[in-house]
Amino acid sequence: MDMGLMNITAARFEEFILVFVRVSAIIISMPVVGNRAVPLRVKAGLSMIMTFIVAPMVVLPDMPGPALPLLVRMAGEAVIGFIIGISAQVVFAAVQLAGQLIGFQMGFAIVNVVDPISSAQVSVIAQFCFFMALLLFLAVDAHHVFFYSVVESFRVTPLMTFHMSGTLTEAIMLYAGTMFVAGFTIGAPVSVLLLLTSVGLGMVARTVPQINIFIVGFPLEIAVGLVAIGAALPFMGHFIAKAFADYGSVLEAMLLNM
Repeated sequence: MDMGLMNITAARFEEFILVFVRVSAIIISMPVVGNRAVPLRVKAGLSMIMTFIVAPMVVLPDMPGPALPLLVRMAGEAVIGFIIGISAQVVFAAVQLAGQLIGFQMGFAIVNVVDPISSAQVSVIAQFCFFMALLLFLAVDAHHVFFYSVVESFRVTPLMTFHMSGTLTEAIMLYAGTMFVAGFTIGAPVSVLLLLTSVGLGMVARTVPQINIFIVGFPLEIAVGLVAIGAALPFMGHFIAKAFADYGSVLEAMLLNM
């Protein structure tokens, strides 16, 4: 009887460790909470609380054959968590890509600031677009999808059943490729207007050579860019909010391929 109790306790402890690894990977890689600015203690505490909530609802499946080493199983659970968390970062990467394109055309290629979240140098326009996407991420309750995905992932992909199939790899690559399409789509209205402004300045330089186009064009492109960004904010906000709203279906499709 005591041996049976010890076996059950050991099995439940192993299950708790595997659940904690997957939940921690989701928390560490998800937007907002997973940022470097959030203290590690907060992430660890939130992961532990969610593990205590989720673990009683998770059941270890009966696996045929010898069990894999614990570290291998932990690695599989960590991969699942990172796939879930990093997949949402694609939207933020697309927004920053759009900001970089706009900033480059406005002449802000060297006007960079240090992003406190990624510790990388980014354009001020890209930083502005990132914080706008961050506010929309919270406004449309997209962070609720992650907390829902914690429980849903254990239902769709039970513990120790992860395998890196070709279908999953293809889904990840296709979804990552949408970053460039979404980035160009978000920045297209402002980029096209700035391109037309540059063409117009080129025509003026050819017809009126006495005008110093560099002195006139630089502040003009900045002004046109800022006005265009203000006018395009509703379109950009609608597109980003829709991308976050559709993230639930994308996440479900990825979980089904695991």
